[in-house]
Amino acid sequence: MEEQVAPKKPENIFDAPLLSSRDKAKLERNKRKEDRQREAQYQMHVAEMEALRAGMPPVYVNHSNVGGTTIRDIHMENFSVTVGGRDLIQDVTLTLAFGRHYGLVGRNGTGKTSLLRAMAQHAIDGIPKNCQILHVEQEVTGDDTTALQCVLNADVERVQLMQEEAQLGQLLKDLEYDAESKQSLDKSKGDVDKDSISKRLEEIYKRLEFIDADAAEARAASILAGLSFTPEMQCKNTKSFSGGWRMRIALARALFIEPDLLLLDEPTNHLDLHAVLWLETYLLKWPKTFIVVSHAREFLNTVVTDVLHLHGKKLHAYKGDYDTFERTREEHLKNQMKAFETNEKARGHMQLRGESKIELGTVQLDAFIDKFRYNAKRASLVQSRIKALERMEHVDAVVSDPDYKFEFPTPDDRPGPPIISFSDASFGYPGGPILFKNLNFGIDLDSRIAMVGSNGIGKSTILKLISGDLQPTSGTVFRSPKVRMAVFSQHHVDGLDLTVNPLLYMMRCFPGVPEQKLRSHLGSFGVTGNLALQSMYTLSGGQKSRVAFAKITFKKPHIILLDEPSNHLDLDAVEALIQGLLIFQGGVLMVSHDEHLITGSVDELWAVTDGKVAPFPGTFKEYKKMLTT
Repeated sequence: MEEQVAPKKPENIFDAPLLSSRDKAKLERNKRKEDRQREAQYQMHVAEMEALRAGMPPVYVNHSNVGGTTIRDIHMENFSVTVGGRDLIQDVTLTLAFGRHYGLVGRNGTGKTSLLRAMAQHAIDGIPKNCQILHVEQEVTGDDTTALQCVLNADVERVQLMQEEAQLGQLLKDLEYDAESKQSLDKSKGDVDKDSISKRLEEIYKRLEFIDADAAEARAASILAGLSFTPEMQCKNTKSFSGGWRMRIALARALFIEPDLLLLDEPTNHLDLHAVLWLETYLLKWPKTFIVVSHAREFLNTVVTDVLHLHGKKLHAYKGDYDTFERTREEHLKNQMKAFETNEKARGHMQLRGESKIELGTVQLDAFIDKFRYNAKRASLVQSRIKALERMEHVDAVVSDPDYKFEFPTPDDRPGPPIISFSDASFGYPGGPILFKNLNFGIDLDSRIAMVGSNGIGKSTILKLISGDLQPTSGTVFRSPKVRMAVFSQHHVDGLDLTVNPLLYMMRCFPGVPEQKLRSHLGSFGVTGNLALQSMYTLSGGQKSRVAFAKITFKKPHIILLDEPSNHLDLDAVEALIQGLLIFQGGVLMVSHDEHLITGSVDELWAVTDGKVAPFPGTFKEYKKMLTT
């Protein structure tokens, strides 16, 4: 667990004149005022986001298009996306071909989620009004509805028909009972015609048969099962599930609805490997169009047919999976660089006279034209230069994204072994069954381990036992008193103070540390320049993750424990995380299902099954293969 260590040296405390009580009171008032302003700004942002989501039209199962959708290709011309006065996408034209599966990629903060929201709101010209678009980004509301019924409720027509059928069926029974018992009819039933009820019931039965209502429950249950819901879980109330499981229900609803255009934002974040593999197979057969944002390279390679790259406020479309996109784009950038250099060289070799040996660069040539434009002796030469420049095709310089960085600090000391060791350790939560029994393993400064296993089996619990957040029910867990551990989990991201900027957040976490030192440490995780001074509620999920990384590693840990660290990171950031972990001079233990991250940064797999933790004798690909056989 991260230790709060007081500053060792007095140089972190700077000499300053003593403040009077009046000055102190003034500073305190100013601080409270700033805090209120930040809180008001944050609440305004939250209200704006809720309004955006509320503006998305509801999407339910549509039975009017039985036999084929009326929505085919979608053409969006010259559209822009602006959020909070900031232009994210400018003057882009995009065609989504029916039945194609698009992967939307780009750096964190470039506007991928904002683009999906704008599309879901039909806020972009060119999207047909009758096009059903479903953006899966929010978990379902927890209430007394079961998980299965929550999915089935997305078929509104089926629910309404079945309710009407039940009401009319009961009314018909009541009428027959009244007739048999020769009792007077209730006033509410007095004007009811049995023939009209029977006729309406016949219509309902035909419609239910037409929309295949009987198969709906089996299909919904199958989707939930694929997302790792057991039959017992499907019958539990949605309010009894955690946020991650309610996100799975939201995903199940979306797959059940099968909208014209499905928009998925990091769908694998809350899934275990079993569910990810099932989702890959399901999306491969998806008959309509979808766009997916994902940090998981292998997932994209499996499910997408095209890649949309958001860069420099523009969208560029590429055919093929993610690996093909990377190769194609790299080749494109090389060709663009060659064309730019050739173009600049050609401009630079244009001469003042045919026999002149003076070479001109672009700026020099422009200056020459401006200088002699109205000089009669030089006029013809100037005109020839102007025409030559006009004939030249303009080639833009290559503008690359700045390199991402994940520079984990090297510990100043290296405690001797043992570092962390489990001896016959068992654990169970109070009032519950024993989750793990007789665990025996060790972790040292050279460990590079990934724990794999299904969700809910206890991987995160083991991390808490290692860090000291939990203590074993029996047996022992030894931790060297000199070892410093950093723990990264979604909890650390969710626990950030969103009303302040990253720099101020770090200053509050580590009072007395010079500002420049904190800036430098934030910079080692790519939180530099204006990014370090933006209120954190304006940052993307990946940017917040990098702030959390900076916070937990400031004390130079010996061991880093990572719980799904790639969630919300873009693909470039995952690559930078891999490189950072490779050169980190300490131990790493992670829980992840990201194949690229695991194969690139660790050398040992631990499989968690049936209350045990054991090394897996094989690669991650072999582990995946074992799950599918």
